[in-house]
This record gives sequence, structure tokens and C-alpha cells, in this order.
Amino acid sequence: MWYKKIQIIIACLLCVCAIQAKELSERSRVSLLTCTPGQELYARYGHTALLVADPEQDLELVFNYGIFDFNVDHFYYKFVKGETYYQLGAELYSQFMLEYAYAGREVYEQELNLTRQQRQAVFDALLENFKPENRVYLYNFVFDNCATRPLALIERALGDSIHSTYRGYQGLTYREFISHYTRPSSWEDFGINLLFGCRADRKMEERQNLFLPEEVMNYVAVATLPNGQPLVRKQQVAPFKIDPVPWYETWYLGAVVFFLVMLIITRVDKHRGHISWWVDIVLAVVYLLLVALVIFLTYFSIHPLVGFNWRLLLLPVLHLCARLSYICRS
Repeated sequence: MWYKKIQIIIACLLCVCAIQAKELSERSRVSLLTCTPGQELYARYGHTALLVADPEQDLELVFNYGIFDFNVDHFYYKFVKGETYYQLGAELYSQFMLEYAYAGREVYEQELNLTRQQRQAVFDALLENFKPENRVYLYNFVFDNCATRPLALIERALGDSIHSTYRGYQGLTYREFISHYTRPSSWEDFGINLLFGCRADRKMEERQNLFLPEEVMNYVAVATLPNGQPLVRKQQVAPFKIDPVPWYETWYLGAVVFFLVMLIITRVDKHRGHISWWVDIVLAVVYLLLVALVIFLTYFSIHPLVGFNWRLLLLPVLHLCARLSYICRS
């Protein structure tokens, strides 16, 4: 809507004006913001941002490494190939909170226990990253995303001296870890696992779990500085609430329904004495397209976890088992 575009333009102008105040005061603060999951698949893992606030300069800016544009040329092709470019955005704190409140998502704040010089270092790094020539980066779901970048920036400002006892999901595989957020047994989880290959079954080692917002939040929550003081001065955090999948929305039920439908079609064919080849041809095309997609992802995509796995055989095997009953008629 036109009024939303005007709001965005005004917010951007206010951000530009606020950014002109580069020197932070002693009363300034830097906080890690962690947003709970949304309904869309791309928002299912939550989100991370950095807040820089300075009451003496009327400054409250949120820096967000998760901005992307659906309208770029060949977006979906680039997304499948792994060539999705994200960028750093900046917006007013009030606007940021309003957007997440409207979406019904919580925002947890962890105020970092930084000196003024360290806060300034974080702010300077964000301003440098926000320059047009620096703000765009090649997004990688596991290694370089909106959660890894804020943590890396904080660690650089502190000279990589953060220590945390949090281990979280270390020891689990990437597949098991990601399934927690896409909800095990959901259709989203089935689709993602359909594309994940054997690399997704490797166990995560130290810090490899720190690519999702909740893990970064938990890691920072118990982190300490070299002098033994906590990294977080004050915080309000809670575990993400992941709603279980109702039984009628599970992919298991879908697989059973698919098998029963194929069995009914086969029984009707047996009764007529003629098999419906068009059903098999249509499904064969679907299988071939799926295999072609996985081949493309495996050999031409830069996505880190994709590849072949046994789940690709699930639907063809159910299809074949149902159709074999036509051959095995008495």
C-alpha cells in the first residue's frame, strides 16, 4: 500500500539522520535482539539483530543482516542454486518492534556488558558494513547468515575473548538440529529432509550449532569476558516455543493416504482388467523432476547440506508396492 511505502521512506530518512551521530556517549548501550519464529518457512528459525541505542543523542537503531528482495531477477533460480544475496539493513527500534508485534512474535533483548570503546567499535563496524558497497553479502544458511554475523561482529569488538559454557545441540546431526525448528513429522521437515544428503547427517562439532538465532542467544546468555564478568549485563530470554505437529498434518499420514489412493486405483484397474498408465506416467515425471532437482543441487548448487538420500525412494516404493498388487492378481 502507498502509505506503507511512505512509512518506509520516512523511516529510512530518519535512520540516515540518526547514523550521522557516530560518537556514542557513556549512556549508550548495545544489545543482541533475538526474535522468535514466524509462520513462514524462512522465518521458522527465528531472527537476530543488533540494537544500538544512545538516549543522549536520541538514537535507537536496529541493524539487521536478514534483508532480501523477492523481486530481484531470477530470485528462485538463484535461491535454489544457493546464490542468494542478503544485505544489512537499518531501521528505527520502534518500527522494528512494531513489525514483530504485528506478526505476533516475541523479541528478546540481551544488553551487552561492553565498555564505551567496545560499544563504539561495534557501532563503527555496523556503520562500515552499512555502506552501499559493503552491505550486500552472499548468504549461506549454515556458515554465513543473519545470526552468525552479529555474533562474529561482537567477538571481533572484544578481540575474540568470549568464553561460553553453552553446548546446546552439539553432538546432534545438522538434520536432527534443523528438524527441531521445522517440527519433526511436518511437511516442511519432510521436504527439507528430502533434499538433505549425507552431509546433513554429520554430527555438529564445537560452535557449529551457532548458526541459528536461539543458539546464539543461549550462547551469549552464559558467556563471560576474560575478567570473569558476564557478557550480558541484563537480559530477558526464554526458550523458543515450537508447536508440535497435529497428527492430521504429518507427512506420515500423507504417505499412508498416498499408498491407499494408489491401492484403490490399482484395485479399480484390476476390476476393469486395464491398468491406468497415465497415473504412472504422471507420477514418474514427478519423480524424475525431483531427482533432477536433487542432481542440480548436488552438483551445481553451493548449498552445504543438499544431496541424495533414501527418502527420495519413499514415494516411488509406495507407488510400486501398490501397483504390484495388479500383477499379483489371482
